[in-house]
Amino acid sequence: MSRTRHYHDLIAWQKAMDLARTVYAQTEEFPKSETFGLRMQMRRSAVNVASHIAEAHGRLNDAEMQKGLGAARAAINELQTQIELAASLGFFRETASEEHLDLGTRVAKLINGLLGVLDPADDKAEPRQPASVEAAGARQPANLPGAGRANLRREKLDR
Repeated sequence: MSRTRHYHDLIAWQKAMDLARTVYAQTEEFPKSETFGLRMQMRRSAVNVASHIAEAHGRLNDAEMQKGLGAARAAINELQTQIELAASLGFFRETASEEHLDLGTRVAKLINGLLGVLDPADDKAEPRQPASVEAAGARQPANLPGAGRANLRREKLDR
């Protein structure tokens, strides 16, 4: 998969950040008794979605990226379960919970889209730089696994 230059460019990450901000804002209205309960769990889950997407983007091959995106998808499921619980307990207005669930579903679909373009057989492939770095002809740092082999192949090709 050709990668974006930075995880900020991923729409899935941008929408996950929107979701985290709305969860933070809406959970402010939870009862004080939930300060260290459902409120904190929802916030943690919402932050985990965006964090796992960013982490996955930094992975060196598609198989590792797939694992990170799987963790993001799991965090979405966890958050949506918590939203449903909060709504059933009356902590959310019905429209607010539906908005959160809809945004969570959009993020999940974006994550699934990213997963769909990954090659899980890529786990044996050499680490690669983001597409923009490769296009610029930059060499792979020597401290990355497989970097020496890649540089040897490039030198042989240059001859």
